[in-house]
Amino acid sequence: MARPLLDTVDTFTRLAGHNRVAMLLFRLGDRQAFGINVFKVREVLRRPRLERMPSMHELVSGSFDYRGNTIPVIDLAAAMGYPPLATVDTAHLIVTEFNRSVQGFLVSDVDRIVHVDGSQMAAPPSALGYGTRVNAVTRLEGDLLAIVDVEQVLAFVDPRAVEVSDRVQQAAQVQHAGNRRLLVVDDSMVARAQLVDLFRKLDLECVVAKDGSEGLELLRALTTGPVDERVALVVSDIEMPSMDGYALTRAIREDAQLRHLKVLLHSSLSGVFNEAMVARVGADRFIAKFQPDILATAVLDLLPA
Repeated sequence: MARPLLDTVDTFTRLAGHNRVAMLLFRLGDRQAFGINVFKVREVLRRPRLERMPSMHELVSGSFDYRGNTIPVIDLAAAMGYPPLATVDTAHLIVTEFNRSVQGFLVSDVDRIVHVDGSQMAAPPSALGYGTRVNAVTRLEGDLLAIVDVEQVLAFVDPRAVEVSDRVQQAAQVQHAGNRRLLVVDDSMVARAQLVDLFRKLDLECVVAKDGSEGLELLRALTTGPVDERVALVVSDIEMPSMDGYALTRAIREDAQLRHLKVLLHSSLSGVFNEAMVARVGADRFIAKFQPDILATAVLDLLPA
């Protein structure tokens, strides 16, 4: 089943940049449909034989050899509060690449690929009980579709401190004083926290938005406000509900009061495709998540003197 699913990925690439995203749908134990950005998916497999060490995290079902590399396998069902799938022979494995690392996620079943209108996606109401592991919900053929915040799950399994080298911190200290206020736009709570932590280490001030629509609204409000409250640089995720990073960049470039702003797109999706889209929508730089020194250097380079 995996190959026909992934062979259709190319038909969805044209959606990028138009606030639409291709989602791979899967289930974790009941009828509830979950989704993951298809561009983060490498392959879908039947659950392989897993090797487990006692010291592994409770959500890591084990590891296996994937194309010559040993990768961890996280039980996504268990992470989302469903019965574990580690010993379920009919379970499927979604192999993904996030933030330049490869890992597998156990799911109950894989459905199909669909395209979703970003403007119809919204943050889930807290009453739904998803917590921070779902960053958007929408309706698909009348049924609820929940988009998993994979970065949140990965951070829970393998939390990493944000570290900046002495070289970059020194560069930040000697840079000419000027407007050092950034707008950080990201739908992942983990990613927002990482970015704010990083930029504070560089003595940069942050304004935060959880999606492109909120970011654009903030920019327009701040641009007409006091000079010392205005933003010098936008650092935005790409895949977000309501308005994605490509659409946000286009909106900035089409607004006479905002088009002067530098825009850096920061995403767990990497590759040549993103580089081409960055140029097409008019962004100034693309940095793959999460490389603190490289991102910090790019931000310092783009900030006005």
